[in-house]
Amino acid sequence: MKPDVTAFFDDATNTISFVVKDPMGSSCAIIDSVLDFDFSAARTDTKSADNIIAHVRANALNVEWILESHVHADHLSAAPYLQEQLGGKIGIGKNITVVQDTFGKVFNEGTEFQRDGSQFDQLFEEGDSFMIGQLRGDVLHTPGHTPACMTYVIGDAAFVGDTLFMPDFGTARCDFPGGSSEELYNSIQKILSLPDETRIFVGHDYKAPGRDAYAWETTVGEQKAKNVHIGDGADKDSFVQMRDTRDAQLSMPKLIIPSLQVNMRAGHMPEPDDEGDIVLKLPINKL
Repeated sequence: MKPDVTAFFDDATNTISFVVKDPMGSSCAIIDSVLDFDFSAARTDTKSADNIIAHVRANALNVEWILESHVHADHLSAAPYLQEQLGGKIGIGKNITVVQDTFGKVFNEGTEFQRDGSQFDQLFEEGDSFMIGQLRGDVLHTPGHTPACMTYVIGDAAFVGDTLFMPDFGTARCDFPGGSSEELYNSIQKILSLPDETRIFVGHDYKAPGRDAYAWETTVGEQKAKNVHIGDGADKDSFVQMRDTRDAQLSMPKLIIPSLQVNMRAGHMPEPDDEGDIVLKLPINKL
């Protein structure tokens, strides 16, 4: 089946969120939503999520799933807000528990922070499947960028999160805690083993040099032939050397501190303090 895919581009974080609809009915899933965050003022806004809500309501869609491809380090998730407004179950990869354990220590969260993934409604494993109306989705575990990265293969479309970018931009960084360029190479090979005509939808785009417009849809065949990091049969050793060298020169995403604290909680803010205030932590020399 060929799902109907509507993309929502967030200019502030270069994130693409997707509404994926069963072509035979009104059921849909939302993938990788954005909660707007002004870091300098520490203020949230729901404008990006409200655009998705307006689309869902205008088309009388029924949200069955709110899916996260991984714990994002560059934007906050709006999953709880969308669930409150539209319903649906929040899902992520089972290795969220690894991410929670890692960053629970980084942010000194203490024993009150549950590290069992219970903040999410569904923890997916390799080989799991789910339904969006009559449309089947299959789950691939594709770690490397993070331990919990998942690719959702829904009909003829694969939603790869940050694992792959457009062919002219390449592949995801692997230098976050728990990341691995070797694992990323293996995960990409898993994605590229899908049929060549499989549509690939990427989670970010930054307009590679020479390209005027943002883009987020490609195919397995195009990635295999043209991806500047992994295409044309690039071998594992050369990819790992390229990726590790490149990653060593990258700075941290500007929203990594708030994003990790919120997203490892399924998009929920930390519990308020005794005065009802929500406070995020700033760990020094930890990332």
